[in-house]
Amino acid sequence: EKFIQELAWRDYWQRIYATYPDRIWQDVEPYKTGFDASEYEDDLPRDIANGATGVACIDQFVNMLADTGYLHNHARMYLAAYIVHWRRVRWQAGARWFLQHLLDGDPASNNLSWQWIASTFSNKPYIFNLDNVAKYCGADINTVPRHNLVLDQSYERLSDLLFPHMGGPHG
Repeated sequence: EKFIQELAWRDYWQRIYATYPDRIWQDVEPYKTGFDASEYEDDLPRDIANGATGVACIDQFVNMLADTGYLHNHARMYLAAYIVHWRRVRWQAGARWFLQHLLDGDPASNNLSWQWIASTFSNKPYIFNLDNVAKYCGADINTVPRHNLVLDQSYERLSDLLFPHMGGPHG
C-alpha cells in the first residue's frame, strides 16, 4: 500500500512537470514561513555538504546520501527540512545537491518534493523533531538528544524558533 502511494506521488510530480515544466526550478508559490525568498541563502553551506553540521542524525543522513546514493523517504524529508528551515537555504540549492547524489533521483519528484517541504508548493512548511526521527529511522540513526540538540524540541517550540514571524504550529 505504501509503495503504491509513493508511485502515485511520483506520477503526480511527473504530470505537474509535463504540464508546467518551468515550475520545477522556480517557486510555485511564495514561502509560507514568514520569510521572503530573498532571506534564504542561495548556496548549500559546506558543513552540510560535508556532513559536519554537528547534528548527529543530519550528518548521518548526509553521509548515507554521499556513500550510497540513497536515502529513505523520511530521511530525505528530514534532511530537506533541516536545510531549508533550520539553515534557511533556498530549496533549489538542496534539490541540486540531491540530484547530484541520488541514484533514483528525478527532477520532477525531487524538486516538487523540496517545494512541498519548503512550503512553496504546499500550504505550510514541513518540519520534524527528534522524536519523529527516532520513530521512523530505527536504531542505526543516532537520536541521542545531546547529539541532536536543535531537533530535540516539541513541534510548537520548533515552530516558534523556526518561524518567529508566524503564529501557531507548522509541523
